[in-house]
Amino acid sequence: MLLAVDVGNTDTVFGLYESDDCVSVLRIRTLSTESPSNYESQIRLHFMETGLWMGDVSTVVLGSVVPDMTPILQKVLLSLFGEGTILVGPTIFPELNIAIDHPHEIGADLIANSVAAMNRYNRNCVIVDFGTALTFTTVSAQREILGVAILPGLKTAVKALFTNTAQLPEVPLELPQSAIGKNTVHAIQSGILLGYEGLVKSLLSRIKEELQGDCIAIATGGLSSIIETLQDEFVEIDPRLTLDGLRLIGERVSKA
Repeated sequence: MLLAVDVGNTDTVFGLYESDDCVSVLRIRTLSTESPSNYESQIRLHFMETGLWMGDVSTVVLGSVVPDMTPILQKVLLSLFGEGTILVGPTIFPELNIAIDHPHEIGADLIANSVAAMNRYNRNCVIVDFGTALTFTTVSAQREILGVAILPGLKTAVKALFTNTAQLPEVPLELPQSAIGKNTVHAIQSGILLGYEGLVKSLLSRIKEELQGDCIAIATGGLSSIIETLQDEFVEIDPRLTLDGLRLIGERVSKA
């Protein structure tokens, strides 16, 4: 089995694969102040509850966008599964060319997303990842990451309003029926969710225009299905795209 670990700013997700089938997923809050032993105990408990055996894990691949968490998770994975954790970086997958100014700046999640997308479609595509940040990663049919657009994610935007304003509450991410909010909650939902709807459509349109219209869009991330009116913009919505990309990287590196 292969264990793919996606360390994000909000959550760390563990995906366990048998071949290309994801048989189990564990999500843990990302906290660099957490003791490694606590992460270790949660992973052990998950294996026990799912009836899986840790000794069956032959490959572990780690993608992290939280530098403080990387050594913590490496220590945990070493303790549980032994040597050989594959750490994702810009040179990890030779078939993917990162054609940006500073390749070392790109996140492991965006690399994994790109690998998964080009493996499935092998054509110009943009991957929209609805996470703590909202990212648009454009990959060419020639298997190049052409560039990225980044902005605050949906929850991040709501949290910014709640944290930095005296009278605005934190609200649930539910699509309102009207753009004209009749109360504070609906007003924020309209501004954030309908505003982001227009933002996503506009940015996708600009990217496709720059690629002469020859481009598809894929959505991923935990909030990828929140704005239902965006579904027609995507050929696929797969919240586990990042994990699948990590799996493909792990398989490629372990066979090299």
